[in-house]
Amino acid sequence: MSLDPRTVSEAEYPDWLRAVGTGFLRASASVPAEEVAVRLAHIDLSRVQGVFDAGRCVATFTSFAQELTVVGGAKVPADAITAVTVTPTHRRRGLLSGMMAKDLAAAKERGDVVASLIAAEYPIYGRYGFGPAAWTTEWEIDVPRAGLDPRGRVPSEADGGRIELVDGADVRELGPELHSRLAGCRHGVVSRNERWWERQTGVDVPASDKWTEPFYAVYRSADGETDGLIVYRADDSWGDRKQPLNAAKVAGLIATTPAAERALWHFVCSIDWITTVRSGYRAPDDLLPLLLPDPRAARVVTQADWLWLRVLDIPRALEARTYATEGALVLDITDATGLAGGRFLLEVSPSGASCTPTTRTADLALDVRELAALYLGDESPVRLAALGRVEEGRAGAAASADVMFRAARRPWCPDVF
Repeated sequence: MSLDPRTVSEAEYPDWLRAVGTGFLRASASVPAEEVAVRLAHIDLSRVQGVFDAGRCVATFTSFAQELTVVGGAKVPADAITAVTVTPTHRRRGLLSGMMAKDLAAAKERGDVVASLIAAEYPIYGRYGFGPAAWTTEWEIDVPRAGLDPRGRVPSEADGGRIELVDGADVRELGPELHSRLAGCRHGVVSRNERWWERQTGVDVPASDKWTEPFYAVYRSADGETDGLIVYRADDSWGDRKQPLNAAKVAGLIATTPAAERALWHFVCSIDWITTVRSGYRAPDDLLPLLLPDPRAARVVTQADWLWLRVLDIPRALEARTYATEGALVLDITDATGLAGGRFLLEVSPSGASCTPTTRTADLALDVRELAALYLGDESPVRLAALGRVEEGRAGAAASADVMFRAARRPWCPDVF
């Protein structure tokens, strides 16, 4: 029997959801009808793929439309990939390869500039042309050691700023505009639709997601502008000597100004009874450790790759981002799938960029997955050359590329999808 991927029908969708649960080591029992209905209302079935064996779904894959902010603030259309599983009984049969090829071909046809995903495992996606474009770090803060004055005023209050507790309805009203401003100034950020804000505030959340209401707080500047939002949950833990040992876990913190970011971190680290704060996944160059009087109070608990990209249109991708310096490079990009390879002349300056096919001798030769790692400015061409993943056709070309692709801040993707 053929094990070819195909689009999943509405009638097959419950079995597809069961297979997703199996792949992610969750219970594989039938999904309740009410949960199926909620999910069906918010998914594009034309982009849901499955592989079926004797009527049972044994592999899953879906994608959705997304926008990615690149260096300089421009947004490019992305094919966001998620829910990728292969049932353990059907591994090593090329099922993922078949689904991936079908999806990427459709994304290329639609005009998507990149494909994106959050990789559960590192070794899987390089063979499909993906590379890690943004990394993440999580800190655990020992609040008593941090050196903050719990009785002191939150930074920026002296300038008229203030922090207010709000509810989910307020977040749904204020959050999208705040996030839009963040996406305009921080590369690596991906778009959030209305459904994202509903799920993150408890609206029509499937029972399997085990929703618990968090705390929400916003930072408002002196002129009343909402410049920051923090979402956190806290446990209830006390020691034998009746001393509080409570921990707060930050589910999300976005801020459009440094003042808002500093104030929100100070706020969550100054809440009575909270002795430990988990930061959630942040950019590796986050302000957090260094804004503490004692940065050693924040220890790294996670340091890992996060957002992976696959470039589908090299000229559009490289012309969309900005560059801080002038320069020119001939890039010879290898792509085993034939989706995006070729030799290109990249000419850049602070006023814009041009990327065109060329027959000139290559300055740098690299695979499309290495281009993805370089794209948001997070990886060094010099390091990739030292690793043998980039080949110099001209001495010093890797160093020139390093200057051209570098960004002032590391990319950050606040979301998992």
